[in-house]
Amino acid sequence: QVQLVESGGGLVQAGGSLRLTCAASGRASTTYAVGWFRQAPGKEREFVASISRSGGYSNYGDSVKGRFTISRDNAKNTAYLQMNSLKPEDTAKYYCAASYAFGWNLVQEYQYNDWGQGTQVTVSS
Repeated sequence: QVQLVESGGGLVQAGGSLRLTCAASGRASTTYAVGWFRQAPGKEREFVASISRSGGYSNYGDSVKGRFTISRDNAKNTAYLQMNSLKPEDTAKYYCAASYAFGWNLVQEYQYNDWGQGTQVTVSS
């Protein structure tokens, strides 16, 4: 099992940037892919981005392509989500998750085994 702790959320103005961090423990980092999801009040959880075990492949949801970048540092057992050009509609609680499946195009919640508690991102207009 992987224990995941997100940090880096906060309040930012539209057009600003934030970097979220997902610190992992409990399992070697090269044995799982990482995904980021978000959930706004009253809405379903939405896929944001995913990255392969090695970090060589990544995938993004349509609403964040070109603005967000997912990365990972396996030596530090940490993943990141760099968010630029933030919009009010990006406001949500952001979760990182670990998937033991092979691949990187892991866009469904059921494909993930372990989840963090989330970090709140609020973008003001």
